[in-house]
Order: sequence, then structure tokens, then C-alpha cells
Amino acid sequence: MTLVAQAPDTAAVREAARRIAPYIRRTPTERSAPISELAGRDVFLKLENLQRTGAFKIRGALNAILQLDPAARASGVITASAGNHGQGVAFAAKLVGVPACIVLPHGVPIAKLVAIQRTGAETVLADGGYEGAHESALRIAAERRMRYVPAFDDDEVIAGQGTVALEVLEDADVDTIVVPVGGGGLVAGIAVAIADRTPRPRIVGVQADGASAFAASFEQGRVVERDAATIADGIAVRRPASRTLRIASPALDDIVTVSDEAIARAIVLLIERQKLVAEGAGAAAIAAILEGNGHVGGTRVAAIVSGGNIDPNLLGKVLQQGLVSAGRYLAFRTWLEDRPGALHELTGLLAAERINILHVGINRLGPYAALGRVGLDVIVDTRDRAHADAVLALVRARGLVAEELLDTAPHA
Repeated sequence: MTLVAQAPDTAAVREAARRIAPYIRRTPTERSAPISELAGRDVFLKLENLQRTGAFKIRGALNAILQLDPAARASGVITASAGNHGQGVAFAAKLVGVPACIVLPHGVPIAKLVAIQRTGAETVLADGGYEGAHESALRIAAERRMRYVPAFDDDEVIAGQGTVALEVLEDADVDTIVVPVGGGGLVAGIAVAIADRTPRPRIVGVQADGASAFAASFEQGRVVERDAATIADGIAVRRPASRTLRIASPALDDIVTVSDEAIARAIVLLIERQKLVAEGAGAAAIAAILEGNGHVGGTRVAAIVSGGNIDPNLLGKVLQQGLVSAGRYLAFRTWLEDRPGALHELTGLLAAERINILHVGINRLGPYAALGRVGLDVIVDTRDRAHADAVLALVRARGLVAEELLDTAPHA
């Protein structure tokens, strides 16, 4: 790797911390007992899901906006975003008293649109997905002489994001920092922030399997574009910036990828055991520590929980799929004789083992319902994967077929 880091420097991150301190929430870095137990090492959570606007993005936006001269402040700021960056810029502009315009692609979730509008920022909807919104924002910026605030390809934004690491190291003695990576602004900022530390903590980046452009770029030493399809929309970036790749690469010890299923399990784990709501990107570091495709390492590890802005509809699906993946739900299909009492025998069998039934769907007309038999789709509570396997074995031991279903949606 021949990439050489340039500006910003550690001093710029420290100055950013001083600059934004009056406006942000200094989020806690807490040791997680349940995750530490599961991981077999001390795991500390940097809870940026508790940050104002629900994500770390406000740090970089504030650092950029606060450095505008009076003329630029009067003209205002603009960005293109369908997520946390747009909310961060809008809220930061409100705090500083600067006009803001956020360009969003058509089809953006209503909740995100309303959240931005509540700040008083102007919103513009554009065709063509994010690329169309980006082009529209640049055009409006030129027409109105507004400052465009990039999501990650900007030194001031990078320095602001790096303030996360300063707080982590003030609060916890860690040897590894695990960072979700999309376009690379956060990991680049952290790389700069800890550059002068001795000993320097290892930095491990995390990407979703379906959105791994930064990982490919890091491996090849040049910017690589890839498709981005993942539930972790906060890190679903098709192409990182050459700036963030250049800055982060020399300090990045490793980068691992995680499946959406692992991310879903991490979201469920944080809710159930830690009583915290994290979005997909925010749970990615936890997923990497517990089951990433690579070696995270470390004995005292900080995981950056980068945000908590998850769409309620997605959260419902993630909870269901995450519980299934973790073996907390079992959905199976079986066939019974079409006679009185047959269903009672099956439910009695499950009840005798104190197995809670969540759903029973009776199928008399489905393609698998033969004459004299009825199909059942059953969903039950289970403790873990081993318990789910035991339930299947119990049903099969009674001479019944039990086909596990991947989909837990009730069947008509």
C-alpha cells in the first residue's frame, strides 16, 4: 500500500472537538457486560445512537458549518442525502443559525423527510435516486452560492467525525477500535485522531457483505466502485472518496465484512440485552466482533455504535428475521390427518414441553394438502438454535414431517 495520508491532522481533530463541544452531546463509552461475555473480551460501546439527531454525522457537519465566514453563512449550506448526513447538516445549520437546503431523492421515507423539515431546513425532492439528488444539489449550490457540505469527502467533515475517537480514548483504555465504514469519513477521522497515540490502538473497519466498496478499494489500493445493497443503509456507499481512502488506509489494520443476517442478530442483541436501539450501520461493529468474516482481534475493544435511526418498518422485519436467525423463533410446516383431535394432539405435544405457540396456519387448499390430510404452518418460541432443533426432533419423533421454514410470515 503506497497511499500516503495528508490533511487534516490530529491538531485539526482536537480543534474540531473544542469547536463543536457546545453543540453536541458527549455520548458515553460504556463497557457492555453481555457483549463482553459473548465475545470473550472486554467490549466497550461508543453510543453515538444517543447523539443529537441520532447519529455521529452532526459532528462533521457542525465542524464544517462553524468555519464558514459571515458571507458564506448568509448564503447558507446545502447537501444531498437520504439519511443521517442530511439530518446532521439540517440540525447543525439550525443550531448555528445558517439557512440550509437538503436535496433528497424521490421515494425517501416520509419519517426522514419530516425529521429534516422539522429543523426548518428547505427540502427539495429530485429524480434519479441519490445521484440525481447530488447533481441537483450541486446545481442549486452554484446558482445560490451555497456551501455544499459533503457526507465524507471533506477535510473539515473528516476532522469533525474524528472527535468520536478522542472521546473513546478519554473514557476507556482500549487496544482496538471497530468502526463501521461506508464512504470512509468516520474511519478516516478516527485514523487522524489517534495518529500520535503511543501505543496506537488498532483500527478495524467493518462493511456489509453487500456494500463492500471501501474494503475492495483498501485491498486494491485504489478507489473501486461496487453495488451497495444492505439493511445497513448508513454504510451503503457504492464508491468511497479517494480522500478518505488515502487518509484511512495507512492506519487501517484490517477491514472485515458481515452479513445482513449477522447485523440483524446484532440489532436484536442490542435491544434485548443492552436495551439500545441501533440502526444497521450502528450494529455492524458488534456483528463484526461476534461473527465477522475476518479477525477483529484485541482484548479491550471499542465498538462505534454510529447511529440509531432505523425505520420502524425495517426494525420490525429485522427483529423478526434476527430472532429467527438466532433461533428465537422456529417456523415449521407439518401435515396432520384431517380428523377431529389431530390438531389438539400436536398442540398438546408442544404444550407438554412448555413450548409457546405463536401462530398456527391451517392450509386445506394449498398445493401440498393431499386428500385426507391438512397442512399446518406453525411458529413457536424457542430459546436458541439448539432448542429449535430439539423441537423439530420432538415433532418428527411422533412420526410427523416437520419442514423448517425460512419465512415466518403467516400463510393464508
